[in-house]
Amino acid sequence: TMGNWLVNHWFSAAVLAAWLGINIFLFMYYFLYFDQDDRYFYTRAILGSALAWARASAKCLNFNSMLILLPVCRNLLSFLRGTCSCCRRTLRKQLDHNLTFHKLVAYMLALFTAVHTIAHLFNLERYNQSQQATDRSLPAVLSKMHLQGSNKWLNPIHSNQTTVEYVAFTTIPGLTGVIITLALILMVTSSTEFIRRNYFEVFWYTHHLFVIYFIGLVIHGVAGLVRGQTEESMEEVHPHRCARYLTQKEENCWHNCCKEPEFGSIPAESWKWVLAPVILYIFERLLRVWRARQKVIVTKVVMHPARVLELQMQKKGFRMEVGQYIFVNCPAISLLEWHPFTLTSAPEEDFFSIHIRAAGDWTESLIDTFQQQNPKMPRIEVDGPFGTASEDVFQYEVAMLVGAGIGVTPFASILKSIWYKFQQDDQTLKTKKIYFYWLCRDTGAFAWFNDLLASLEQKMAESGKADFLTYRLFLTGWNTSIANNVALRFDTPTDTVTGLRHKTIFGRPMWNSEFAAVAAAHPRSVVGVFLCGPGALAKSLQKSCHQHSSLDPRKVQFYFNKENF
Repeated sequence: TMGNWLVNHWFSAAVLAAWLGINIFLFMYYFLYFDQDDRYFYTRAILGSALAWARASAKCLNFNSMLILLPVCRNLLSFLRGTCSCCRRTLRKQLDHNLTFHKLVAYMLALFTAVHTIAHLFNLERYNQSQQATDRSLPAVLSKMHLQGSNKWLNPIHSNQTTVEYVAFTTIPGLTGVIITLALILMVTSSTEFIRRNYFEVFWYTHHLFVIYFIGLVIHGVAGLVRGQTEESMEEVHPHRCARYLTQKEENCWHNCCKEPEFGSIPAESWKWVLAPVILYIFERLLRVWRARQKVIVTKVVMHPARVLELQMQKKGFRMEVGQYIFVNCPAISLLEWHPFTLTSAPEEDFFSIHIRAAGDWTESLIDTFQQQNPKMPRIEVDGPFGTASEDVFQYEVAMLVGAGIGVTPFASILKSIWYKFQQDDQTLKTKKIYFYWLCRDTGAFAWFNDLLASLEQKMAESGKADFLTYRLFLTGWNTSIANNVALRFDTPTDTVTGLRHKTIFGRPMWNSEFAAVAAAHPRSVVGVFLCGPGALAKSLQKSCHQHSSLDPRKVQFYFNKENF
């Protein structure tokens, strides 16, 4: 429910509200300032309200450009997570929404870029019209002032032949504006989920256009093409008093408005906004380089079916928690590319491991490199671990874990860790029973996970704890050959698809009956429901948690947790 969400995410909600509030305030404040302030009386005479639209959106662009780098400073976030280890876990968990915030800021940048660009296109058009006007109107008179002297001009267009294209590609603001807008468009379009999942390299390299974006942003306002009246000139010839005299020049001037108004540029200030975050980000990158230089020893390489590579590694001082992830680089393939992988080992093991499936050029090359049986192992660099530990799983006496597709990976770590804690009689482990639901189209790419489940199953049976873990595999994509195979061997004690003791179910889970069965088996328990999978599944699980929780607080309660891997 909304109430529950706010309790768990009050920090995220507060940050979001503050961010939106500051955006609205900055826009309104500067819009009114440029729309009302007398210093821009003459500028508005030419440009109208498009001036306020351009300047207010520029302020918001500076503010969001200041924020955009902060959520991707991974090491800074890890440091914050460490320093607030005394804070409540929900607060630390909110730091895992860093990429969501990064995306929201990017969308806001895209919105204000559109507003800023459109406003300036109107401005250029009006500057052009005023320059070409031959009447004695105020815009026409103001546009001819560059003929009076170097500091007098207000309209940056001084020739009748100037076109919008000419300004866009020959002036500093025009050219940098075009470049940073293109950079932003490329970054936004190449970071869709489809491209990130299937063409990670495209996303990775295109995203480094942010360097050009920031350089362009800082240079963009240097030329100062949009001008306002200077303070001294305002005191001498205030527009309210003197504007009317500009259009009706007299030969022998006798009043105190004879002097021409003088104009000055608005100083460039983007650099003030972005300087601190850029320095922070440079530190972040240097720290990543230093961390990556620390030696990683690959202790074991396992090639699983369906081209899945398992790497078991050791690194001095590496400490992990369940549900965390690392970034991996292989200099032999690419010096620049770092790819994120969820850790599949448990903290109790003396190594850390990842499972890599072939899903793009980089992963293909990595698998090929390790398959080549070279006596010299390729060098691997590791940055991390990152992310908040998924320790909530250990806090419930009954846990329902749901892994869908690639979302099954973090549960390898969680299930192994629970088993180690269970064996060692760990007092922090409250879990007495686990229900694990695994949904996938085909088990091919996850044969390794299958093996893990089989070995856990065997260990539990040997210790007489076979009923500690109940799991179900749901095959959501299956063909007739599988169906025939299943029909032929329906009476075997192990499953035909996976070879496991628990049968594979074809189709999607009926969550109502699953929850009802758990509620009946544990009438007085608090059940933690954990999902790593798509948003649509999250909605139906949340609904089931709500429906099957008893109104009596002493009876069964289901609590939903969506892991953000």
